[in-house]
Amino acid sequence: MLKMAGNKSYTIVEYFGGDCGYRCGYCKNDVGNFSHGMWSHTMTVQDYQDLIDRGWRRSGKYVYKPKLNKTCCPQYTIRCHALKFQPSKSHKKILKKISKFISKGELPKGQDDGEPMDSVCEDACPREPSKACHSEEKCASIKDIQKELPECPAITEAQKEVADAAPTSSETSRKDQGSVQDERTTATAPKPGMGADPGRPPCRKAKDLRKERRLQKEQIRQNTDGVSSIVSPTPPSPAPSSQPKLLEDFINESLPDNSSHCLEFRRFLCDSPLEAEHSPDGPEVGYGSFHQQYWLDGRIVAVGVLDILPTCVSSVYLYYHPDFASLSLGSYSALREIAFTRQLQKQSPKLSYYYLGFYIHSCPKMRYKGQYRPSDLLCPETYAWVPIEQCLPHLENTRYARFNQDPDAGDARVLKDVGRALVLYRRSVMPYAAYSRKRKGSSDETEVQQYASLVGQDCAERILLYRA
Repeated sequence: MLKMAGNKSYTIVEYFGGDCGYRCGYCKNDVGNFSHGMWSHTMTVQDYQDLIDRGWRRSGKYVYKPKLNKTCCPQYTIRCHALKFQPSKSHKKILKKISKFISKGELPKGQDDGEPMDSVCEDACPREPSKACHSEEKCASIKDIQKELPECPAITEAQKEVADAAPTSSETSRKDQGSVQDERTTATAPKPGMGADPGRPPCRKAKDLRKERRLQKEQIRQNTDGVSSIVSPTPPSPAPSSQPKLLEDFINESLPDNSSHCLEFRRFLCDSPLEAEHSPDGPEVGYGSFHQQYWLDGRIVAVGVLDILPTCVSSVYLYYHPDFASLSLGSYSALREIAFTRQLQKQSPKLSYYYLGFYIHSCPKMRYKGQYRPSDLLCPETYAWVPIEQCLPHLENTRYARFNQDPDAGDARVLKDVGRALVLYRRSVMPYAAYSRKRKGSSDETEVQQYASLVGQDCAERILLYRA
């Protein structure tokens, strides 16, 4: 990391353009995927925060921005409001499945409902000039990772993870206003008869019966004078709806002392272009990139990577052992990641979002990210965040869409003066205007103009663009 007077750190990048198409890992089009790319030698967490808020995303040290109006499968940046998140029915099922496995040792049979990783072993991410796809780094087996990971003590108590995993599209989310019920009703064929007996009271719903039994228990519990309570057999008046259980309540449900398995989490700093930083008003673990390890009975079963940035936790990817695919570790890790974001927000108030990477509506298997709500998609033209509910109708009609419907809205950080963009030339930092005068007839103005437009005026004046 280059540091100047006053101990100021700089991001240093090399820009590669993006005129050639390459293979898409989602629709398998051989030349349909287009994106701009740059190699990041070093990067500050604030610069990366601003870049992902303009549609960029990193894969290792390669940072790329899809050409949404040209690429075959447009990839829109998506973020979840972590503080407002409530687990859906499918999310609760996954959390209960993990809890049941840990407490009773019962590994679900068969494969999971389909855990689409973001193009593992696919050419979905762009290629750098060497033509080596960065997504190959996701293809290592968990055994290989175990050899590479350091054996150090945990930095903090766990919760990292992430990855993209999905409930099936047929599972719809709903708000649960009470605790999850274990009862299951079975449908049976009705017996032949003459209909309802007018001499008997009408049947009551099982839900009402459960409410009545719960009210009876509460009244008995509240009776402190030792006299039995007399409860009217008539249906009780509707009780006020209880608050829904929080995500943390499901994750932290107590387990028996004799649980069959022990699941632990450990977090380590990992190699990435992001410079590790600490701030007085930031989280205790600091900012930067972290490995999160899942240890099951002393054995690593999954490893995730996340970036902790000034206003968000950004999901990168997850490795997990194929023997445990039926546990839905991708979805489970995303839920724990949201809980981790909420924990960090208590230490750093402005850190309140969870970024899931890209939402790809044209690829049905990648729509699951839209189920982590409330969430927003990034408008590709104004870079304003728009609730996903307002975006989906547009994406049903066309692959590329401008989400901000204000015709007068524009890019708040639009490039105004390329001459003020900073460059690194012969180990010296200078504005591009000064660099052009030194070079006397430099032919790279079109390239620098394109780069600065993509990163925006603010980033162009902070990030150093390397010039040979």
